[in-house]
Amino acid sequence: MAAGAGDGKGSTGHGTAGVPRYTAVVRAAKSAVLASVALFCLLVVFGNVTDYAVNFEFVARVLSMDAHDEGLDELSRTDYRAVTAPLLHHAAYIAIIAAELFTAVACGTGAWRTGRRLRAPDGDFDAAKTWGVVGLLAGILLWFTGFQTIGGEWFAMWMSPAWNGIPAADRLTTYLMLALVFLTLRNDRAEPAGQTA
Repeated sequence: MAAGAGDGKGSTGHGTAGVPRYTAVVRAAKSAVLASVALFCLLVVFGNVTDYAVNFEFVARVLSMDAHDEGLDELSRTDYRAVTAPLLHHAAYIAIIAAELFTAVACGTGAWRTGRRLRAPDGDFDAAKTWGVVGLLAGILLWFTGFQTIGGEWFAMWMSPAWNGIPAADRLTTYLMLALVFLTLRNDRAEPAGQTA
C-alpha cells in the first residue's frame, strides 16, 4: 500500500464511501458549529423561561423607552415610539423565546442530519445542511433585525445605559453570520472540482 493512501498520514486518504478524511473532518466541523448554536439557543431559552421576570424586565424597559440616559432623553423626540402596554411586552417576549427555540431546533436538526451524512455524496450532504441554514438565518433575523434594528434603532436601545443589548446582539449576529458562511462554503466536496457525481 502506498504511504498516505489510507494509513492516516496523508491529507488525501479516503475513508468509507470514497470521502477524503479531510472532507469528512470539515463536514464534522460544520455539524459541530450547528450543534454549538443549538446548545447556546437552548440555554438562552432555558434562562428566559426559568428566570422569566428578570429577562422580561429587559424587554419591557426597551419597549417602554423609559430607561434612557436623561441627558439624551431630553434631546430626543422618539418617545412617540414607546410601547407601554404590559400585554404587548409579554407578547413580544414570548415571540422572542419562540424564535430562539425555533433557532435551536432547526440548528440541532441540521447538526444531526449533517452528522449522519459525513461520508455521503455531495448532494446528500448539501441537502442535510438545509435545516442548519434555516436555523442560522432565523438567529440572524432575531438578533440583527429584532434586537439591533428594531430594538436598537426604532426603540433607541442604545440610549439606555442599563438595558443596551446591542453589543451582545452584535456579537451573536457576527458569529451566526460567520457560521452561515462556513456552513455554505463549498470546501466539503467529496468529488474533485468539475467532476460529475
